[in-house]
Amino acid sequence: MKRMNPRWKSPPMWPSGVGSRQPCPRESALRRAAISGNINALPPHHVPTGRSVRVFICANPDDTEAERNALKEHVYPKLRDFCRENYGIEFQVVDLYWGVDPEEWDSPELQRLRMKLLEECLKTSAGPCFVGLVGEKYGSIRVPGEVESAEFEMILDAAVEAGLDTHILEEWYCRDENSVPPAYYLKPKAQMLKNYQNSMESSSAAKTKNDKAWRNVSEEIKRIFRTAVLQLQEKGTMKSAQAKKFLCSALEDELDFALGKQTPAFLRKCVCYIRKISNFDRFAKLPEMARYMDIVVGGDRIMRNQEAYERLLKVRDEFIPTIVAASNLRVYSSVTHCDMKLGYSQEVESHYVEGLCKQFYEDMVDIIQATVQQNFDTETDPLYDEILQHLSLCKTYAALYEYKAETLDYVQEYVMPSKGSRMSPMVVYGGPCTGKTLLLSEVAKQAYTWLQKEMGPETDPVVIVRFIGSSQLSTDLRTLLQSICEQIAMNYRCLIHFLPNKIQEMRELLINLLGESSFHRPLVIVLDSLEQLSDADEARKLWWLPIHLPRTVRIVVSTLPNKHGILQKLRNLIHDEGYYVELIQRDRKVCSQTLKQQLLGVKRKVTSGQQIYVNEALAKCTLPMFVNLIYREVVHWRSHKDVDDRSLCSTVHESIEQLFYSVENKLGQRFVFRALGYITMAKAGLTEVELEDILSLDNIVLGDVIVPANLRNPLRISYDLVAKLKEELEGYLVERQVRNVTLMVWANRHLHLIAQKLYLSNEEDVHQMHSLLAEYFLGAWSGGRKKIFTYDNNHFTSLNISHHKNPHQQSHEKTSSDKYSYDRQTPEQPWVFQCNLLEPDIFFVNHRKMTELVYHLTRSGRTDDLMFGVIMNFSWLYTMIKIGQFEKALTDIDTAYSYAQEKELKFLATTLRSIKVKVLKNPASLSAELQQRLLPVVTSLPKLRHLLLECDKDGPKYCSIVPLHSSMDVTYSPERLPLCSSYMQIVDILPTLAPNIVLVALEDGSVSTWDVESRQLLRQIDTARSVVLGIRLTSDEKYLVVATTKNTLLIYDNHKSCLLSEVEIKGSKHSGITGGVAFINGFTLSPHHALAWLEASKDVNVIDLLYGWPLYQFHCWYEVTCVQCSPDGMYAFCGQYLNTASVFHLGNGDKLATVTSEFSGGFVKSILVLDTLNQMVMIDNEGSLSVWNTKEITNPRLMEDYDCRGDESEVVGIELSEDQRSILICKARSIEVLDTKVWKMVEKFKAKRTERFVAAVLSKNGQSIVASMENTSSIFVWRRDSGQCMASLIEISGAIVKLIKSVHHNMLLSVASSGVLSVWDIDIITAMSNIDKTGKKIQTLQLSGREDYVFTMDGSEAVHKWNFSTGFIETVFKHEGIVENCVLTSSGDLMVTSDDKSSQYIWQTNTGENIFRINGQRISQLLITHNDQFVVSLCEQNASRVWRLATGHKVCNILVTLQNALITTANTFLVGTSKNKLLAVSLWSGSVSKKFICDDGITIVNFKLIPDCPDCVVFITSTETVFIWSVADESVCRRVQLPANFLKNLEDFQISPNGKLGIVSKGDENINVLDLHSGKLRLVHAAGIIWRQKLSRDGRYLVYICFRNCDEDDDAGVVSNLIVMRLADGKSIGTCSLYKTPTFLSLSQRALNIIIGFEDGSIGTYTVVDRVDAALKIKIATSNSRQIVNNASQKVRPKCGNHSFKTVADCIWRESTEVFSRDSPINVSDSGEGESTTPTKKTELLQQ
Repeated sequence: MKRMNPRWKSPPMWPSGVGSRQPCPRESALRRAAISGNINALPPHHVPTGRSVRVFICANPDDTEAERNALKEHVYPKLRDFCRENYGIEFQVVDLYWGVDPEEWDSPELQRLRMKLLEECLKTSAGPCFVGLVGEKYGSIRVPGEVESAEFEMILDAAVEAGLDTHILEEWYCRDENSVPPAYYLKPKAQMLKNYQNSMESSSAAKTKNDKAWRNVSEEIKRIFRTAVLQLQEKGTMKSAQAKKFLCSALEDELDFALGKQTPAFLRKCVCYIRKISNFDRFAKLPEMARYMDIVVGGDRIMRNQEAYERLLKVRDEFIPTIVAASNLRVYSSVTHCDMKLGYSQEVESHYVEGLCKQFYEDMVDIIQATVQQNFDTETDPLYDEILQHLSLCKTYAALYEYKAETLDYVQEYVMPSKGSRMSPMVVYGGPCTGKTLLLSEVAKQAYTWLQKEMGPETDPVVIVRFIGSSQLSTDLRTLLQSICEQIAMNYRCLIHFLPNKIQEMRELLINLLGESSFHRPLVIVLDSLEQLSDADEARKLWWLPIHLPRTVRIVVSTLPNKHGILQKLRNLIHDEGYYVELIQRDRKVCSQTLKQQLLGVKRKVTSGQQIYVNEALAKCTLPMFVNLIYREVVHWRSHKDVDDRSLCSTVHESIEQLFYSVENKLGQRFVFRALGYITMAKAGLTEVELEDILSLDNIVLGDVIVPANLRNPLRISYDLVAKLKEELEGYLVERQVRNVTLMVWANRHLHLIAQKLYLSNEEDVHQMHSLLAEYFLGAWSGGRKKIFTYDNNHFTSLNISHHKNPHQQSHEKTSSDKYSYDRQTPEQPWVFQCNLLEPDIFFVNHRKMTELVYHLTRSGRTDDLMFGVIMNFSWLYTMIKIGQFEKALTDIDTAYSYAQEKELKFLATTLRSIKVKVLKNPASLSAELQQRLLPVVTSLPKLRHLLLECDKDGPKYCSIVPLHSSMDVTYSPERLPLCSSYMQIVDILPTLAPNIVLVALEDGSVSTWDVESRQLLRQIDTARSVVLGIRLTSDEKYLVVATTKNTLLIYDNHKSCLLSEVEIKGSKHSGITGGVAFINGFTLSPHHALAWLEASKDVNVIDLLYGWPLYQFHCWYEVTCVQCSPDGMYAFCGQYLNTASVFHLGNGDKLATVTSEFSGGFVKSILVLDTLNQMVMIDNEGSLSVWNTKEITNPRLMEDYDCRGDESEVVGIELSEDQRSILICKARSIEVLDTKVWKMVEKFKAKRTERFVAAVLSKNGQSIVASMENTSSIFVWRRDSGQCMASLIEISGAIVKLIKSVHHNMLLSVASSGVLSVWDIDIITAMSNIDKTGKKIQTLQLSGREDYVFTMDGSEAVHKWNFSTGFIETVFKHEGIVENCVLTSSGDLMVTSDDKSSQYIWQTNTGENIFRINGQRISQLLITHNDQFVVSLCEQNASRVWRLATGHKVCNILVTLQNALITTANTFLVGTSKNKLLAVSLWSGSVSKKFICDDGITIVNFKLIPDCPDCVVFITSTETVFIWSVADESVCRRVQLPANFLKNLEDFQISPNGKLGIVSKGDENINVLDLHSGKLRLVHAAGIIWRQKLSRDGRYLVYICFRNCDEDDDAGVVSNLIVMRLADGKSIGTCSLYKTPTFLSLSQRALNIIIGFEDGSIGTYTVVDRVDAALKIKIATSNSRQIVNNASQKVRPKCGNHSFKTVADCIWRESTEVFSRDSPINVSDSGEGESTTPTKKTELLQQ
């Protein structure tokens, strides 16, 4: 085994790739043939994976109608589902009689097609292929479609001799000299039957008349043939084999063809069902029985046709049993008894049909299971699939290679290995349709044989073929080179350890691998269509193509001569002309000869008169494709056809159009329009079954092909239409294999382009068709869901067919639209087909849905379906990751975002990128990883809720951990756009209605429109080198107004970026500035006006935006400082010096009022208009404000004054909240928030002494403040309710100098000192402030008995009460000192705590009240008995006490010092350690009742109680011995010795409830499971170094947190992992990354819930689901994080209650007594009589 060990190191691109896989002898010969490119060794009719089960139904159409309809409706869909789910392949039934007009049943054309399809089914079906339904009817003989002339004339003579009238034969049959030998053919019905053409268009009466005429004609023709042939047979003139085709029915013919001369192995795939009816002859006279038997009418009598019956018996009772005797063909024979009166009645038939359906299903499943293999190769091996795709195309194209030429010999000569020097690649070039692809396919097909012939049979060549652009991996250079390298490596047994990341290194790898070839294993690489390479990695410059090849390597490439300059680049690389082969037009005579040979191959020719016109056409063009198109036309010419110079086209293009028109004429225009349209628009082509399904969903097609009488369930088109379409376009519509399906695609790009032009030019139609394809792949009409069928022929006008009218256009009498709903029998479309529900990771991917759905959803504009049907679908994401398509999933999400512009999609893409390494390594963790990241932001991004619910539904199949509340900090980085080198150059930035588009004005005079996401400059305006002072947009973004230093306003059309007008701004005559130039001081816009004013000016200029002229000037009292327009554009409010404001009417220029604030020292900094409250707010430069009621606009009334003059810092920003309830005033030193209802300051945030605020804004809901500080590069988020800084986001571009909030979207623009603009989503930023934190690390954590609340201690003076469901802090219990202990009663209603100030507190947890306080002793440990009656307070210095919780009275003192004490489940003993003793102290007396004393020097390391055995204690001693000790008996029940040095690092010790298992962790990577009964120790390897572990209450699961190994440096931000292990099998059933340092792990007692406390003072809650069950779904669905409350996007946060301790103690503990205070609610009495005291109200409260 050779090893390729290049110097690069990078992870392989394909997780399940085969670069490291070696071919081994066990691999199938088929696989080896495919990988080495030996095309001739592959099966003749299909490559291994292009498989489907195709079953041909052989039956008489009339007597099996009920059976076939029942099978169609009930059985075939189930079998289709079975094949898709278990094998990933299609199940298709070929029943050509179904849906076809009964008058067409004996049409020669249909019978010929049946035989052709029967042959195909027998050859290509992967499983069962033939089902015969034989009844009591033999069927009539067939009307011959074509008869050789000698035979026909012989029959004609015999008929005349027999005295028959042969006039009808002479009329209906015509001699054709173009047949070889000449033959007579049956003329078309349409031509012969009078009125037949009109019958399609007019009344049904004409059709009935014509049908009757045809029946008479056909019966007469059959009679003549039968009589004449029998006579000839009797005479011996005609042999019986020759006569058989005229005398046997279609049934016999098909049975004979399918079952005769077949091998026993093949016959295992066939089934026959024989239905015999006893005494059936008696019922021949009943008219209804004619359907079920052959009858003859003799005079008045109707009898059974004995001749037909004899032939039936011969087939049914002789031929089939003979086959059965020689093989194991399945034959089921049943005898049915008729109804005495009604004969073979409907009831009898239904009973038989029901049994047949059951048996049919069982047999098909049986045969499929026996013959079809589950093929996961292409699922797990993308390279193998890629190889097969190209081989299947190669096979198809090589079969079309008709025109042998000397170029093939030239290439053959090049392919032979030479002993001489190195070679270069060979280049085949030529224009479109010159046959490059066909030539290269033939080369690839023959190369293997050529080399073996030349170099001997032991030579084992390798041929690699790629049709560039035909598959996803062959379009991009990187994946193309990679797949070629991997295929070479597999063939030459080289191990590629790492695939290179750099494309140049990939080329080096390729060149190294070429050197592996030898004379024993020469290598040929064929690359077709170099021009189809994408331009990524500069692929079209061909720098990657090896030019100097080893002696045993040959590369053949092809290209168009004038595309992307590829041929010129090749000529620069390869100078020797000998390596170039040009395909040019051929000699006319050669083409004529080829055409003649082709026609003779199918026993046809043309007359000499017709040949003249063929020669004329060939004189114009001799391209191979053109010759083929001529052949397709002339092969149908009859000798008497009138041909002229217009019969053949002169170009390839015209000939293809002509071909399409002829198909339309034969099969119906609407049907062909839609069918070829769907095939052309599909991304990768369509399968035959898909096309049938899709056309059955298309009401336009059904309206054309379905007769109203045939409207029934299931409503589908008949398969014969699809079969005929395929036949008509054979060679042009080719098949290619992709994964497990065979797709129909156009043979070349030329055909595709013309089909696109003809059938996809009407945009409305194309949109509708994309939408229908999207519905199909979404499975919208599957599972029996019915679709309305509107039968209306007027919709024909919507088709774009003006350029060629259909001569058969119908107009039905029925014009009204009848609406019905029908089942169209389309299949379900899951993302994966699950073979086994218990093994969710064994599946077949629905690659068709993967490939097509997103494509059609985007093109039909179905953004909701795209979002929720695909992107927000957990199954889709999981499958994409599982099959190694992670990057493709991201591309699809980006595509969806570009269409839908929903920020949820953008956030999801960012999230997936951040967890890429984690989920690629362990796809099962996807749901937990997503839930952790999405839960914190789902209130801000509500559309992610759908994905969360999907994770809940499907995630537990793969990962048993479901996060309920996540406290993970959101990792978020904004979109960044570098604008210039320094912020000083930026004049103004405006957000727009589009969230990603901004307008930027720079000081150089440019105004640019940027797309921030793509960093593209969309438009730019140059203001003729004027310096820009500012820019503004009107609210509708129609006008852009630019103010310049030339004191002009430039008014632009914003969308066209063209200047509309330029207006000069003039100041007042009494301007305050003397001698200097006054610039524009400011300007603002209303919907129709611009208002501007100069520095130190008292006048405001008003300009009409529409016409661009000045209207009037507003004259103010003082110098204008700011102007604000009302939202309706009616009024302008002008702020001035001396805190004065004037109100003007914008419509007429009138001054309406002037008001002055009493704080008249400063100037008006800003004016806010609260239109909902009819108020105007003036804010001055010091932050003082005055509020005016503007209901009466001419007389504003002062409502409120708010004085802020004491603060020396100036105002830097003012914002009115969206709901107009709050005003934020940002000053340099503080941020103030005012409530507009009461006009009072509700919050104030002060900066530190050295800090200054740059800007601040409110979040959308007004609950958070986002701000930035001077000289810092961070954005801070403060919670208004708690004042806590919840997040600090670093802007990597530098210090933030400006914040701008978008009014249209919840976006925040920040400008950094480096001139970089960043766009932040405030929704996501404020989502961070939704996570509650205490600010200090969680030290201990208690869960209430009902598991609805969590109580945490963090080393502060407070205990926090958290709501388990929401993750919010609801109550804070404040203590005098630092809290050291905390215990809860089992109900969780009472809490007992102690602090370092020697106090104990009893709290009512519901109300938050501190109902009792005890002072006097510092407590080391607090315990509550299991019955909630007593509290044990252990002290280290003084005596410990047991006291009654209800009264506070002492029960007893405990004088011994105990560590780590526990109370037994029976509430009798307190068990704890003291030095080398284990003591059990009575809770009643306080004395030591029982004890275990270790020998000298031996200590007790750890001990645990066994919940199920109240009297037993398990402990470990320092001698590595485990003891199980009975407290009651004071005896050791069991002793287990552990290995030596086992306890050096004992970290944790857990016991299962039944005491059978002990779990010991030593702080390493192993979990030690100790069987306490047998003493056996089992080692289970953990995923890392174990930090904490907890055993579940039932002892079935172990939950542990382990820290990552240091060498894993790729999981960004992962601190540790939370893992759940099932102890029964040691299997990890769930993993979840933790991105913060955990400080406490707790497990709930009832439901398996996990609560983790973190270092930052937050908690995370999780639940464990080992089996997906209803209880889980209810649990998750009712958790608050998943609820959608009235579709509100915000989760309602409860007000957090702060409750303080009692300042005065109720009781003080002394040495051995307690002293109750006088006002204590508890009566002072002897502690022993506590139970009999009468409880007061307060005591009652304690007892609750």
